[in-house]
Amino acid sequence: MMVNMEVLFTQKEIESAVVRLAADITRDYKGKNPLVMGILKGSFIFLADLVRRLDFPVELDFVTLSSYKEKTTSGGEISMDRRFTTDLKGRHVLVVEDIVDTGLTLHFLLDHLREEQAASVRLCALLDKPSRRQMPVQIDYLGFTVPDRFIVGYGLDCAQKYRNLPDICCLDETV
Repeated sequence: MMVNMEVLFTQKEIESAVVRLAADITRDYKGKNPLVMGILKGSFIFLADLVRRLDFPVELDFVTLSSYKEKTTSGGEISMDRRFTTDLKGRHVLVVEDIVDTGLTLHFLLDHLREEQAASVRLCALLDKPSRRQMPVQIDYLGFTVPDRFIVGYGLDCAQKYRNLPDICCLDETV
């Protein structure tokens, strides 16, 4: 199998977006003691870069949700493979995600967080692919909008590969 990749966003462009997002989040959450919740595995690099730029004490938790199951398209069935451990009642929660695609996974998670009686729930996504949206999702802090292509790099994967790429790339597989 041949793999072709096209760089969509360079390291420098990504860093610029992270700086911008961190400034907006710092402004909005200063003094609120938010819980920053990362969605594993894809958001881990973005989350690490983002929280280092936040200008307030950061408390973290993680959740693992899946819908792709080693494929390049979502099957629509969502599972919570790792549940967060923090009591969310009365907490301001900022969810950090790598990419919003169909919206099914995030809709599932955000509804669940609201049911836990969080004071507020906001979403920070590095990437948005609105052309594939099946469920509405409000993105409060957004890095980039991307085309309807399979995206890898900077934490995003294809069957657990390519997460380590420093750039965000479009992946085209041919046999």
